[in-house]
Amino acid sequence: MGKTVIPEGYRSLLSLYETQKAISLLKRLFEDRLAGALRLHRVSAPLFVSASSGLNDDLNGVERPVSFEINRVEDTAQVVHSLAKWKRLALKRYQFHPGEGLYTDMNAIRRDEELDNLHSAYVDQWDWEKIITQEDRTRDYLKQTVNAIVRALVDTQSFLRSVFPQLSALPELPSQVTFVTAQDLEDLYPQLSPKERENTIVREHGAVFLMGIGGKLKSGQPHDGRAPDYDDWNLNGDILFWDSVNGQAIELSSMGIRVSPESLDRQLTLAGCDSRRSLPFHRMLLNGELPLTMGGGIGQSRVSMLLLGKAHIGEVQSSLWDPDTVRACEQAGVVLL
Repeated sequence: MGKTVIPEGYRSLLSLYETQKAISLLKRLFEDRLAGALRLHRVSAPLFVSASSGLNDDLNGVERPVSFEINRVEDTAQVVHSLAKWKRLALKRYQFHPGEGLYTDMNAIRRDEELDNLHSAYVDQWDWEKIITQEDRTRDYLKQTVNAIVRALVDTQSFLRSVFPQLSALPELPSQVTFVTAQDLEDLYPQLSPKERENTIVREHGAVFLMGIGGKLKSGQPHDGRAPDYDDWNLNGDILFWDSVNGQAIELSSMGIRVSPESLDRQLTLAGCDSRRSLPFHRMLLNGELPLTMGGGIGQSRVSMLLLGKAHIGEVQSSLWDPDTVRACEQAGVVLL
């Protein structure tokens, strides 16, 4: 049985053509505001990387990358899951300085994704990364950056509503963010699942940054999976907003201060991933040859869903869907691009 559920009585606020125009506009608007707020420069990025480089993001450690051969290239190519590691290496190669960074369009294929209203096999993100100093590796600096990203989203929504007045039927995004740790959330709602905890806290506050994801909580389980070799599990988090159309929390961004040599060493051992120490990227990081950075990915399709009031991610991106999803959308009059 498919996991797509279209809310009863749902109707798109924009026509198909208006939707396309609005997606194009919001992407330009948000990019500009994000780049200005975080001092980011646009760069080109790879669609695939060498399998032996260690640059691909392992996500939760179980997702299978799409792999293929390239003529006259000895190593296997892997379509990226994200650019979390590649960006850090790029900052070194481009000789960026502390306080400035890069952003790019990241396109990925996640073939093991469970398809539903929010998840697709096709992933499109603004991936960004900036160089920071040792003094910046604090929760206060992380929170300042989260607030800057949320302000960019709020500004983008405000402009969109002036161009497409029908979007005023949607709630305004909160400008204030509630910060809470995954352990705090488990302590508050020990009887709930991680997803239920997120829905409960985000329904109450509207905008939440959930911190400390990846490491085990007091229960012995992590709130959610996180690869051990890009975020520092003590200095990361997810930006969550309340999706009034679907009546659930929607994660717009996974981000954080990246691992230092010390935290990488610790997390590789905790995750049982010591074999990665021999990979080129990991060797450079453990040897202190890469800059200290922070960064994240911001879902382009999910931002479009939230700001345009869409019920299904297929209304704002073109992908492939299982028969149950296609049937559910057809019955509800939802047009999949």
